[in-house]
Amino acid sequence: MKVQGKVILASAVAASLLAAGCTSSKSSSSSSGSKAGTSSSSSMDHSSSSAAGSAPDANAVSGLRATLTGLLSDHVWLAGNALQTAVLKGGNLKDPAVAGAVSALDANSVALSKAIGSAYPAAAAPFLASWRQHIGFFVNYTLGKATKNDAMVTKAKKDLDGYRTAFGQLINSVVPELPADAVAKELIPHVQSLFDAIDAAVAGSPDFQTKLAASAEHMVMTADILTGGIAKNKHLEGNAEGTAEATRSVLTSQLNAHVWLAGNALNTAVRKGGNLKDPQVAGAVAALDANSVQLSKTLGSVYPAAATPFLASWRQHIGFFVNYTLGKATKNNAMVTKAKKDLDGYRTAFGQLINSVVPQLPADAVAKELIPHVQTLFDAIDAAVAGSPDFQSKLATAAEHMTMTAAVLTHGIVANKHISD
Repeated sequence: MKVQGKVILASAVAASLLAAGCTSSKSSSSSSGSKAGTSSSSSMDHSSSSAAGSAPDANAVSGLRATLTGLLSDHVWLAGNALQTAVLKGGNLKDPAVAGAVSALDANSVALSKAIGSAYPAAAAPFLASWRQHIGFFVNYTLGKATKNDAMVTKAKKDLDGYRTAFGQLINSVVPELPADAVAKELIPHVQSLFDAIDAAVAGSPDFQTKLAASAEHMVMTADILTGGIAKNKHLEGNAEGTAEATRSVLTSQLNAHVWLAGNALNTAVRKGGNLKDPQVAGAVAALDANSVQLSKTLGSVYPAAATPFLASWRQHIGFFVNYTLGKATKNNAMVTKAKKDLDGYRTAFGQLINSVVPQLPADAVAKELIPHVQTLFDAIDAAVAGSPDFQSKLATAAEHMTMTAAVLTHGIVANKHISD
């Protein structure tokens, strides 16, 4: 199955840099069950155990790519959200909301360093120091833009340019299969796309979420390059360019983005007093819907007849989350209760829809798998409505669960389409 050919394969590859969490060529790392930002090197997928180690969606490379898809994507979402929060709070880095967002971002950095360290122990500390440093440069860029301090902006750009070179050298010293210059060059779009998102945040532009989504999507490409090098260096089981591995990684990336975009859109709506016509709310909702369309196209590339009903169902469940948010924000308990009931019914209907397309996935199992998705997003929404500093941490937890959902869906698709690499 060519999930949208090379484009999706590139997207899919979002998984890989730190999934060095694979400790052998027969196992992979897992983020399931860990706290927000701490997914690292425990068993990434149940299916990559020795019992199912030969399954192309369950081998070490597949687990590595999926784990890194989540970690690297989360890095961009958490960084963008933290920087936007700092802008909204007037650059006050001690504000509880800013401090909470920064804490969630740093937890992700630690998780990435642990993933690297599980395969390359000596590299964990220098990686973390380097990774934290480049985040600091983005903070300086943001503050410079927000205060119209051109000198600060110029220095931050220069620092990030130097960082790319140093990071490339660091990665090459650990994984010789990855040339330092190639790694440094690959980071150019990461830096520029995050600059674009930061500029949109500072300007209060309605397309901030769209630009942040584009920045997160690029990390799929970065991870692709890194995964290939790590897989060769560690002689990991699996095909780094395999269809099954790519499918799982693509779904991980897109489902991960769904949670971040949904959470950010709902949080923006809360911040704007529930005014769904506010330009920033409308922009965030548009970015969320673009992700829904993308997901439907991914499914449709394999099951054409399922694309339309999937999109209708997916959009419907987002509407139920909107109702839950508005109910919570207005203390309308009846609205909250109905939204919960609607989402419970949605799980059943969605399970039946998926089962009708992929018989290998039992409707009840799919419905059950969505329970944590619904509950963790409820938790994040509650934090947003309450103005809690741990909103970003809770949203990261909700996004993290999608790694498992993607693994479940991929396993059924691979079995249904008899995919082998």
